[in-house]
Amino acid sequence: MQYTHEVEQMVCVKKGPKHGPAPIPEEGKWVKAKEVKDISGLTHGVGWCAPQQGACKLTLNVKDGVIQEALIETLGCSGMTHSAAMAAEILAGKTILEALNTDLVCDAINTAMRELFLQIVYGRTQSAFSEGGLPIGAGLEDLGKGLRSQVGTTYSTNKKGVRYLDTAEGYITRLGLDENDEVIGYEFVKLGVMMELITQKGVSAEEALKKSTGVYGRFNDAVKFINPRVE
Repeated sequence: MQYTHEVEQMVCVKKGPKHGPAPIPEEGKWVKAKEVKDISGLTHGVGWCAPQQGACKLTLNVKDGVIQEALIETLGCSGMTHSAAMAAEILAGKTILEALNTDLVCDAINTAMRELFLQIVYGRTQSAFSEGGLPIGAGLEDLGKGLRSQVGTTYSTNKKGVRYLDTAEGYITRLGLDENDEVIGYEFVKLGVMMELITQKGVSAEEALKKSTGVYGRFNDAVKFINPRVE
């Protein structure tokens, strides 16, 4: 380490109190984080790409500074889905500092990583006050049955009104309208459940569709039914 001539000529003044880092909550403990390995926690964050055409929800489970679990959910950009596949391979096993300085392929995923890094190192995590933190695999709890992301997709025009396409319940097949042509409920298919029945339990597609179909609201009281993707 080099010092300038001016610094070398200075008189040495001793430091008084040693001001350490403020403790942050981590997995049920108060930790004075000094190194990357001092950081643990599970949390979520959202990032966006440069032209704001897509977004990423990123979930990380960090233990002793190392990412042990990563869930990447993307929306609004076809290329981003492939970037997410690459990021999922990249993130696990890296320290959060490595991940922050690694190209995660997509701007939205990189931005989400930045936001999560800030949250985690400041102790602002979902597991901050959970003793021992959350087990590896907890990130999947945000997904529904069949491990599908919960997506809400709706569309409307001033001339033709609203169309519900996807909700937390599932893929919307029919909207139920009352006598005023207002939406009072909908029929949906739980795609994750349906695919589990078909691919894992050997149920026929027709039977799986029937078992995975449900209704919401006052759908059964509707006087008219429409397919929101066609009509």
